[in-house]
Amino acid sequence: MAAAASAAAQTVAPLAARASCVTAKDGTSLFVQDWGSGRPVLFLAAWTFNSSIWGHHIVALNAKGYRCVAPDRRGHGRSDMPATGYDLETLTDDVAAVIEQRDLHDVTLVAYSMGSIEAVNYLARHGSDRIARLALVAPTTPFLMKTEDNSDAVPKAAIDAQLAEIAQDYPGWLAANEAPFFMPDTPDVTRAWIREMMLNVPLPVALGCRKTIAFADVRAAAAGIDRPTLIVQGDKDASAPLELTGAKTAKLIEGSKLNIYSGAPHALPLTHSERLVSDLLAFMAS
Repeated sequence: MAAAASAAAQTVAPLAARASCVTAKDGTSLFVQDWGSGRPVLFLAAWTFNSSIWGHHIVALNAKGYRCVAPDRRGHGRSDMPATGYDLETLTDDVAAVIEQRDLHDVTLVAYSMGSIEAVNYLARHGSDRIARLALVAPTTPFLMKTEDNSDAVPKAAIDAQLAEIAQDYPGWLAANEAPFFMPDTPDVTRAWIREMMLNVPLPVALGCRKTIAFADVRAAAAGIDRPTLIVQGDKDASAPLELTGAKTAKLIEGSKLNIYSGAPHALPLTHSERLVSDLLAFMAS
């Protein structure tokens, strides 16, 4: 109750006065959902997902007195689609543009899948002054590619083969990998919605972002995080296996808490939305 009252007490621009976009350093227009008032929660979406994935969470947290901000990544949703800028540094600076132009402080940064590397890199690149806490949902951190000092990860040849498959037949690749992404009882309408969302991202953008996920090494950035961190992941995550991602990330971030959802896949914001909202509220109130 005290946390919600404190959240509601903060003063922000009236909803009608908030522009629907912010401008990145290179002039790219980034669409931003910005709902409610109170302490801000910034949501970063997964690969080829846009801000609409967070609808349920936005409504639930608004009702508890939080302001919810959710951008569309460049090349996704209603944001501009430039030919360049899908590298980690530019994407991270896009996150900074949202935080700075919306004048967000005391932020709870909630980052899902690909969003996790942007969030972790943001803290290393831009500092933690505006960030109160970090929640990583089914993260792809800290480093997916196998190297001499990361021997239990994915060989580069396997990554290159996957990228080639996506480039050759993006719809076919999505169809072949859909089943383990969801729960068996996930409704067909939800599956169709996500499939359409992903296929609406142009292939060059999807490939550029996929390469960023695969080759981003944020181990040092994760080890330097000085904010309370919650990591939430399913033990049946086929897209970003727990032992390669969340478990490693938890070991790197001092004092972090790892919540493992038994039997859960990668699509936690969809398949376990109520539990995720509950965990986020408890984390923000602690």
